Amino acid sequence: MRSLFIASVLAVSITPGASWAQAESLTVDQVVERYVAAIGGTENIKAIRNLVYSGGVYEEGDYTGEGSATMSLARPFFKLVGNQDEPGGYMEGYDGAAWEWFADPGIVVRTVGAASGAIRHYAGVDPPLVDYRAKGSTATIKGETVLDDRPVVLIELIRRDGFLEQFYIDKESWLIVASSSTAPIHAFGDEVFSLTRISDYRPVAGVQIAHRFASLEMPSGREQSSMQWGSIEANRDLPDGWFSPPSFERTPLQLFIEHLYQQRSDIESVMWTYHEFRRAYPDMDTSDAVNVAGYQILKMGVVDQAITLLQQNVRDYPEVPNSRFGLGRALRTAGRLKEARAEFEQTLMVDPEHDRAKAALEGMDRTNR
Repeated sequence: MRSLFIASVLAVSITPGASWAQAESLTVDQVVERYVAAIGGTENIKAIRNLVYSGGVYEEGDYTGEGSATMSLARPFFKLVGNQDEPGGYMEGYDGAAWEWFADPGIVVRTVGAASGAIRHYAGVDPPLVDYRAKGSTATIKGETVLDDRPVVLIELIRRDGFLEQFYIDKESWLIVASSSTAPIHAFGDEVFSLTRISDYRPVAGVQIAHRFASLEMPSGREQSSMQWGSIEANRDLPDGWFSPPSFERTPLQLFIEHLYQQRSDIESVMWTYHEFRRAYPDMDTSDAVNVAGYQILKMGVVDQAITLLQQNVRDYPEVPNSRFGLGRALRTAGRLKEARAEFEQTLMVDPEHDRAKAALEGMDRTNR
């Protein structure tokens, strides 16, 4: 049913209730072989050690980026979103494990769950269909249809961790022209179906690489956001540590946040660290730090521990609006909606102009209509 829904949105020749034509003439490996040949062939693909994307312009709604987005990929499994020479406010990467770096408040978190998957699934140089069996993936042909008056083959790829993605391969160019998947819109949110148009292929070291990715809003098919890369370079000399988190001297408060996060699966350890730190630094305001740690713990799906920590934060800082908002967000994630509403309302009692609390309550009201 999902494939039929996708076709009804994308393919002008498909109408609701129609069925996919079966791609009987080619096996999945034959389709993949033609795709690999179309983008440059195995020899050229394997000759690429790394790729550095730059000049990226991100657009969403009324927002247009400055054209400074960067990303690097390298063998065997490395990825960096950001620029180590100009770190900016946020970076993420994969150096054998997924990580996120926040300039404010100055912490590194090693991610798991959906947040890790979002980073690692496109780490490394090779596209997902290249050597898919060696990567532990399985691929099947789901059928054929027409996209923009051109015949396409739909390949469904299931990664080693169960992540499922579909690729639409043009039967004339044998390039991937779209992909689709279902994943959380954010690390602890509901799963959302997304479809991405892939275009603007240009040769890079003998390999055709897409420079434009546009996400479509469902079911309207309108473009919701896009990333247009200015240039992609291959085989640059990258410094050691390029794909690992930035090195910096932690303050006691930054270490406190990271220690709470690192111990997230053991609530007794978390709360011991919390109380001992506050006893050692009685004059230090820890409300924001704990809110940050609680949010990161929540992102990893460790919901009960996040709630326990954030409840203590509210007890110690009842008049800090973000403390109450952070607890409300965690309670909402846990499905404890009555308690979450109470915390959002208390947030507005402390700060009537708290925009995120207003938006949270409005969202809950819309859901209940």
